[in-house]
Amino acid sequence: MSRARTARRIAAGAAYGGGGLGLVGVAAVGLVLAEVQFAKKTVGTGLGDPPRADGLYGSDFGGPAAGPGCPGPGPLRLAMLGDSTAAGLGVHRARQTPAALLASGLAAVAERPVEMRNVALSGAMSDDLDRQVGLLLDEDTPAPDVCVIMIGANDVTRRMPPTQSVRHLTSAVRRLRLAGCEVVVGTCPDLGTIEPVYQPLRWLARRVSRQLAAAQTIGVVALGARTISMGDLLGPEFAANPREMFGPDSYHPSAEGYATAAMAILPTVCAALSLWPESDRLDVARNEDMLPVAKAASAAAEQAGTEVTAARGPWALLKHRRRRRVPSESPAPSPAEA
Repeated sequence: MSRARTARRIAAGAAYGGGGLGLVGVAAVGLVLAEVQFAKKTVGTGLGDPPRADGLYGSDFGGPAAGPGCPGPGPLRLAMLGDSTAAGLGVHRARQTPAALLASGLAAVAERPVEMRNVALSGAMSDDLDRQVGLLLDEDTPAPDVCVIMIGANDVTRRMPPTQSVRHLTSAVRRLRLAGCEVVVGTCPDLGTIEPVYQPLRWLARRVSRQLAAAQTIGVVALGARTISMGDLLGPEFAANPREMFGPDSYHPSAEGYATAAMAILPTVCAALSLWPESDRLDVARNEDMLPVAKAASAAAEQAGTEVTAARGPWALLKHRRRRRVPSESPAPSPAEA
């Protein structure tokens, strides 16, 4: 069965209930997951809590809010949800986390302050997204302008059925969209890049990860969210440079790895806010195309940093945004840095 058909079946199961494992043979998947769990125990963590990156970025572009004595628009509100990758586990400074990199990059592009709030939790699976969304929406503060979700790896390693995983993700995205938030989802990363996992299990881990990533894309694009493929971005580049891209536990990204991921996500975040030039115009020279959603989702799982966004009807745009380097220094340090 092709990845597009498998992802479509998983997404349909998530939407309408039912659906089994639907990826590869149960025995093979169990072997893969046991090997990944063994790898995690082998490399260990011992990283402590990730640094907090909440706060205001780009304060040089204006004050905390528009009003008398503070001309211009108020800050953009950016939120981060997901697991340890979204939280920035593995680095020591707040400015090295993907949240801080995205906030400072967005401030530079928009020339406006950006207020960052990170509710991601290390070890979280997709069923924790309901709680995380509640933290953002069940308060008197305004809803975020844009939310970035990075989730999926723990769903695979802890054997959450893919239909259930996609159902939790789409439920969270639906709540955020109804609250008026733009949403960008970094899909399931490529577990085939974990060094202690050997062939042929590495190939199977990659296959499971990419099938979940494609199903996530089908589910959330229908709700008006955008996705960016983390699996293929972090796959070849991380596999080629494991000493640079992985942190000390050989499982979570290093500062360089997070910067690579942030550079892939930032253009899509900017495009969601209509801040990116030529936002949704296709460039055939870079193999951009309009495809049925399932085919676009499958293609995105194979191509580094590929964005999928809804077009019209059952069609989606497949975009390869230009990567622009995230500013080396934040316009303003976060409170955690201070």
